[in-house]
Amino acid sequence: MTRFKLLALDLDNTLFDSQKRVSLENKKALFAARDKGIKVVLTTGRPLKAIDYLLKELDLLGEDNYLITFNGGLVQKTNGQVIDKSALTRQEVSLIREEMEKLSLPVDILSDGTVYSLSSRGNHSLYHQANPRLHFREISDLSDLPQDIVYNKAVIVFEPDFLDQQIPKIPASLHRQFEIFKSRELILEVMPKGVHKAVGLNLLCQHLGISRSQVMAMGDEENDLTMLEWAGLGIAMKNASDKIKQVADAVTEKDNNDSGVAWAIEKYILSED
Repeated sequence: MTRFKLLALDLDNTLFDSQKRVSLENKKALFAARDKGIKVVLTTGRPLKAIDYLLKELDLLGEDNYLITFNGGLVQKTNGQVIDKSALTRQEVSLIREEMEKLSLPVDILSDGTVYSLSSRGNHSLYHQANPRLHFREISDLSDLPQDIVYNKAVIVFEPDFLDQQIPKIPASLHRQFEIFKSRELILEVMPKGVHKAVGLNLLCQHLGISRSQVMAMGDEENDLTMLEWAGLGIAMKNASDKIKQVADAVTEKDNNDSGVAWAIEKYILSED
């Protein structure tokens, strides 16, 4: 019998191939893992509304299925019921906007499935291209941002070359106040301090009575780092960044375009008696 009770999976460049699809091999492996009693938990920076189609596709909807969204900022059942949540304050949103404006970087503020987009000096966010399933609202100023909503996170989504050029200019004071990391080549995420995927997973496991040693986690990018370090077995994708591979317990022999998730499930879960 496998020692694992929960499989935590990142989406982009992990479970998804480069076309944002889940291969048949990955699906079969996930269903086989679930047949062995493993809880499959998607851990993503996206909100629930952005992946409801995927939950249906993977048969993960229902009372006893869970999800980590907003990079650990929201722990919930896949039916929407919230287990735990964290959010930014309006003052923090204002500070993020102020600092990114100095760097000519547009900012998107996420509240559940709605994105409030603020351009910067003629630079417009590319988030609608990266995540088209969300509802986007262009606003010209923070005064147009509703007061009575939850500010789940802020993202900066722009051309990778310019984004990477500006990231080192972000002041150290901002890094001290927030969790700041890249989740994709063109996406920089800003979360409340102390909120990341490992935090969300820990809260969920406490809720379920599962120990970290019973968790297998897979990812490829900076926002997966804490999750891989925290899990009993942290697995980096073959296509993962070097930083992620350095902290992982193992690296897949296949990348995300060759069903690397299925490879890992077969090796570490299905092959165990």
